[in-house]
Amino acid sequence: MPFVAINVLTVPESSGATLEERFARRAGSVERAPGFERFELLRPIEGTDAYLVYTRWASRADFEAWTTSQAFAGGHGQASGRSQAEPRAATASTIWSFEVVQVADPLV
Repeated sequence: MPFVAINVLTVPESSGATLEERFARRAGSVERAPGFERFELLRPIEGTDAYLVYTRWASRADFEAWTTSQAFAGGHGQASGRSQAEPRAATASTIWSFEVVQVADPLV
């Protein structure tokens, strides 16, 4: 069953551009992970300061395998290994998990 993981990042208003630039420079190894289907970085427009990092996977097992991989550790280690001089882009992170139970595609 398809699986969606959404990382909810609390991002101060002045840090959005920094966060977006860091994601633009990301290693991109998630795209090669078995079962990976989609990545989207969603910028808030109104009502919240949270950015959403949306990933879709073929299964929950594929997502969990990714989160325990060396590629995941390396990519997320970049964030924790930043110097104190670099601005912090996000102040909090929460993971939401979902199973996909219905899908609709455009009619052609």
